[in-house]
Amino acid sequence: MMFSGAILYALCGAALIGIGVYGFITRAHLLRRILAFNVIGSGVFLLIGALGHRTPGAEADPVPHALIITGIVVALSLTALAVALVLRHVADTGRAVLPEEETEEAV
Repeated sequence: MMFSGAILYALCGAALIGIGVYGFITRAHLLRRILAFNVIGSGVFLLIGALGHRTPGAEADPVPHALIITGIVVALSLTALAVALVLRHVADTGRAVLPEEETEEAV
């Protein structure tokens, strides 16, 4: 069975979302959580872009592509903010793990 390009992209986007959610749940280090959140965002962008091609051979809908471009800009700025907050947390506490996560690691 042959997959179309849009279905293949949608499946890859869904896989990226799953990998990102797994990494976000299982990792305690804050920078790894930011990276996992960015992987989730990339999967969502890929999924939205794949859903923009509704019928084979037709032109793609421009609205999902505009949403993707806007989402990339917002994701970049929020990633910079998150990294700045993590650096501030590390400067204050000396640890890149939240206090709730430290107690679970000690157990």
